Amino acid sequence: MNFNGLVPELSVSNIQKSKKFYLDILGFNLEYEREEDKFMFISLGQAQIMLEEINGYWNTGDLKYPFGRGINFQINVKDVMKIYNKLKENNITLFRDVFESYYECDGQVIIEKEILVQDPDGYLLRFSQIIK
Repeated sequence: MNFNGLVPELSVSNIQKSKKFYLDILGFNLEYEREEDKFMFISLGQAQIMLEEINGYWNTGDLKYPFGRGINFQINVKDVMKIYNKLKENNITLFRDVFESYYECDGQVIIEKEILVQDPDGYLLRFSQIIK
């Protein structure tokens, strides 16, 4: 397995609840897990994330919902609507419904279809599909 140069590790309150959300609803793949440590390494396309149930080891302060304030994780996907539909089927409230963003990059305009959703601990996930 190849590891990205940056792989965020998120502290979660309940690894089983997070596992269901990320694997069953969002469609991430379980690359490996250490059940005794309540840890899992997951991926979706080229995105990689580690999740570990809060154990006090990494905490720099009190964790209060929503976790990850001030950060959103952009995850590039091939089909935003596939994820959107799975979220709706599971009655997950979106933080921001489907929208298009226009980003200027090196003199070109890139158009992306995006949705934002919070995971069970409030981490903000931005799923993004390049459409032009």
